[in-house]
Amino acid sequence: MTAIVLDIEGTTSSTESVHVGLYAYARPRLGPYLEAHREEPAVRAVLAEIGAATTEEAVKALHAWMDGDVKATPLKTLQGRIWAEGFAAGELTSHFFPDVPPALRAWHAAGHRLAVFSSGSVASQRPWFAHSPYGDLSALVGDWFDTVNAGPKREAGSYARIAAALGGPGAPLFLSDVPAELDAAAAAGWRTAGVRRPGEPNATAPFGPHPVIATFEEIDL
Repeated sequence: MTAIVLDIEGTTSSTESVHVGLYAYARPRLGPYLEAHREEPAVRAVLAEIGAATTEEAVKALHAWMDGDVKATPLKTLQGRIWAEGFAAGELTSHFFPDVPPALRAWHAAGHRLAVFSSGSVASQRPWFAHSPYGDLSALVGDWFDTVNAGPKREAGSYARIAAALGGPGAPLFLSDVPAELDAAAAAGWRTAGVRRPGEPNATAPFGPHPVIATFEEIDL
């Protein structure tokens, strides 16, 4: 049994489907969502982290983070909540590269343990996998990690925490299109594979010592 940990953007799914589709959906809804839910403890905590006195100030900061692709936890938390509502309402559908769903099903059937580690919040990861054009893929995934419950994706300590949570024999295998994330995982003793998807932002990135694949069909477990 191997624990296989998946990145999302550029690895299982196109970056454009997240940065264009999901970001465009969330952007105009940030203000209304804050107004409607500002008394909820989780939303109050987000507002406190942003340090904004008004909804307008909060939205301005959130939009700036979105424009700069800043992996800020308050932004990821709110986006995840908004996206979850959009998926539940049938207004959003996720994207997966065609080689991914068959591989996930085959790995799951073979007894391998599947997990996700993404900068997007767990609240957004689950519906992304649940509302795919290939059916509900979330049941194949046993563990979900983000920068809140694991830590930054470019720090070895985050992967050490995930490995401890997963347990089991052998080193986990991490699949990602970001070399710095693979470096951090390798520093924690993990196996790694760089995913080079044509047309993606990291399609020409130097993966150094990491094995490189173009599709999940090339993974040798």
